[in-house]
Amino acid sequence: MNDTITAITGVEVGHWSDPDAGTGCTVVVFPEPNVASAEVRGAAPGSRETALLEHGMRVEQIQAILLTGGSAFGLAAADGVVRALEADGRGHVTPVARVPIVPAAVVFDLNPAPDGVRPGPDQGEAAYRAVTSDPVVSGRFGVGTGTTVAKWRGFEHMRPGGLGSALRSAADAKVGALVALNAVGDVFSITGEPLTGGNHEPGPPAPFPETVANTTLVVIATDAAMTRSTLSRLAVRAHDAMAVCIRPVHTRFDGDIVFAVSCGEIEADVETLAEAAFGATAAAIERAVRASAG
Repeated sequence: MNDTITAITGVEVGHWSDPDAGTGCTVVVFPEPNVASAEVRGAAPGSRETALLEHGMRVEQIQAILLTGGSAFGLAAADGVVRALEADGRGHVTPVARVPIVPAAVVFDLNPAPDGVRPGPDQGEAAYRAVTSDPVVSGRFGVGTGTTVAKWRGFEHMRPGGLGSALRSAADAKVGALVALNAVGDVFSITGEPLTGGNHEPGPPAPFPETVANTTLVVIATDAAMTRSTLSRLAVRAHDAMAVCIRPVHTRFDGDIVFAVSCGEIEADVETLAEAAFGATAAAIERAVRASAG
């Protein structure tokens, strides 16, 4: 049974990972037609093409989303995804060429070594070429290879973050979540169980390490028919799940972003779908940290 984001028909996920360097990238490919949206709440985001996902923009359909390590350097991996999609004949139709639309966002996992590996175009294309509809395995893969959590109390408390995915039903529709967990905060289950040893109420840092750099990235996909406006409700509830499960969250040191994509025709109530996004995101966060710890 597939209870991850790839249970949404046509959604595929692929990874490129370098465990030795502690970095990687993950590509999520979507069927067409679709509608995509995004919401940024962290104060230190690194992204590409997110302006196109705002309300009122002419192009609403995308071909893929890239989540990558390497901080701002890792955005170069999107070039490889765009290159491969063009070779496969996919993209926004223009009079001259098809232009693939690939929103991208980064986590900070930079290796301090001067020759540290950062995902680039070849690595992005490799992740794209590896996409599959198989269930997404949680743990230290792709963009989650070098991610960490629980740094706000000091680096001696740091734990592995990782990649997680989960699925929830919403009447006849489904909502899936994929999470790259790289938070400054501690992680809790949806029921409040501490998963990384932090207190339920963080309190004042002692002191907050100025060098921390983080970001939790979420991709929500549904087979329900939605507009960009209604998709925003799913993004809001996914951010709410982050606030329940990550404490503190959306800080000046996090670049937290939620992408939401509708790629189906099933009619479903918006609030029901939003609650499914909440549950799927919370479950994906817990899976990421549990799988990485194991």
